[in-house]
Amino acid sequence: MVKVDPVCGMEVSEDTPYKTLYRGKIYYFCSRMCKEEFERDPEKYLREGPRGMPGHTHH
Repeated sequence: MVKVDPVCGMEVSEDTPYKTLYRGKIYYFCSRMCKEEFERDPEKYLREGPRGMPGHTHH
């Protein structure tokens, strides 16, 4: 099943190695960078939605 990275808005697979548990829900990320960004301030992304990241490139 496809999930949406809450930081950059990119679609990611559930089998991504980058995921975190927050408030009883699992969030999936396209990269370690997005995961770390979310963990710094999860409420920001849950409140405002994906914001993209300056200089953030996907492979």
